[in-house]
Amino acid sequence: MTDDQWPEAPRPTDVTVAPSEPGGLPPETRPAVVPPTHGSRTTYDREMAEVKDNVLRMGSLVEDQIRAAIAALVAHDAEAALQVIRDDWQINDLQRKATGMIAATIATQNPVARDLRFLLTLDHVSYELERMGDHAGSVAKQARKLAPFPPLKDYVRLPILGERVATLVHGIIRALVEVDEAAARRVAALDDEVDALYHQIFDEVLVLMRDDPANVDPGTRILFASHYLERIGDRVTNIAEDIVFLASGEVEDLNQ
Repeated sequence: MTDDQWPEAPRPTDVTVAPSEPGGLPPETRPAVVPPTHGSRTTYDREMAEVKDNVLRMGSLVEDQIRAAIAALVAHDAEAALQVIRDDWQINDLQRKATGMIAATIATQNPVARDLRFLLTLDHVSYELERMGDHAGSVAKQARKLAPFPPLKDYVRLPILGERVATLVHGIIRALVEVDEAAARRVAALDDEVDALYHQIFDEVLVLMRDDPANVDPGTRILFASHYLERIGDRVTNIAEDIVFLASGEVEDLNQ
């Protein structure tokens, strides 16, 4: 059976009816039992499109949250950072809706082959995006605590790291929309740059903390924030692996 074909329910004439037992209906008048059929393809396509739309909205919100957290950091805006933390509920809500819709679609529509792979991929992508939203909120928490203090060496390139990570999120969502395996691989490869920048920030902050004990508190905050951003990059790579699986059916580790 191909991806876009659904088995037809047997017609009454296709069903073999057992001979009548004493006291029962004669065979020719007994109603044939017809197994339940799959839902209509139109309903199924609509449900699939709605699930996909929710996941894409999650991706857009995650990208916005990352940029908003970094903007609050650079502007020393504690209130803006707090708003990022509060807005995380939107991503959580979309993830719950996506998961519920995916479970319902699988239960009622019996998807097979590529359609089932697509739904399972979206379910895992929604989980990864929800965790990215949590990481963006954690960056905002550090920005809020850093707001009253002067920046430590322009936050040691932390804003650059934030922008690169947001760009990766944007790129991987585009690859998901188009189910573009090559694009997904390119985005995953860019995570190496994120890792390199993270290690540069880490090393530089350690030097600043050793040189002046007053740098320990803000330096620690910067290290925490950079770690959360680096984790977002890792989760982008996880989504890239999901796209490779969706496109090819192969499970591959892109972190190598």
